[in-house]
Amino acid sequence: MRLLLVDGHYYLYRSYYAIRDLRNSRGESTNAIYGYAKALRKMLSDVRPDRAAVIWDSGLPERRTTLQPEYKRNRKPMPDDLRPQEAWLRENIPLFGPASLGVPDTEADDLIASYALAAANAGADVIVATNDKDILQIVSPSIRIYSTAKPDAPAGGHILLGEAEVHAKWGVPPARIADVLALTGDASDNIGGVPGIGDKTARALVTAHGSVENMLANPRAITNPRLAEKIESARDTIIANREMVRLDDDLPLPSPWESFEIRPDYPALIDALRKCEFTGLVREIEAESESAAPPAQGDLFAIPA
Repeated sequence: MRLLLVDGHYYLYRSYYAIRDLRNSRGESTNAIYGYAKALRKMLSDVRPDRAAVIWDSGLPERRTTLQPEYKRNRKPMPDDLRPQEAWLRENIPLFGPASLGVPDTEADDLIASYALAAANAGADVIVATNDKDILQIVSPSIRIYSTAKPDAPAGGHILLGEAEVHAKWGVPPARIADVLALTGDASDNIGGVPGIGDKTARALVTAHGSVENMLANPRAITNPRLAEKIESARDTIIANREMVRLDDDLPLPSPWESFEIRPDYPALIDALRKCEFTGLVREIEAESESAAPPAQGDLFAIPA
């Protein structure tokens, strides 16, 4: 059994900025919808899942905003012409086959992690489609990442990240990425790090000492006196950061992952896409529906069963 979990807002913004100024005859922006439709169909073709769901951010958890009130306040508001496209996608994603869901006051990362671990513990092979570094914490032999990459990468711009690939890129195993982020912070989320400690130094410290808990318990074990002083003086920041980047991976699941069967509603999907005036995409899906066959499988992205 293979489960595909898609980071809804990552692909929403990626699609919006990848295709600009696409509108229908009524003047409504459709660029994000079109890009998302193409990306989602490619994922289903590449990954060939048995179950699939798109998971959306639906507010911030109180746990994180209490720890750091400025959390994500540096984010720009969603563009006005993207809001109706987000609403369209949340409502119509199920027409493509996957489920579409979110939980109030819950970030997609946490819900994705909860679903991924529940499915992996039940013996499923889990693929998470995202480029969010926080979710890399859960990568394991049963959980891998379908990640966007350079245009010349396999699968037409996507790569599959397992434990070895994450370790090679980050210099630490997946379970220790949160320790690196506790030291460096995360500018994209408005989480400040330890002054004077960048990625390279953070990775070296985590590799040498195993975790930030070990460092804080015994700062004298840090051989560089200046680094030891920085760690000790930023103790409260490091503890707060480590808690901030910790994923809530045991949330109650709003629907069982086994229920995410992929059942496209072709007539309704074709009608919805026709209203968007995606002529070529409509023809493609009409032909697919007439043959009662799934999308052609990508020949550059074979994932072992």
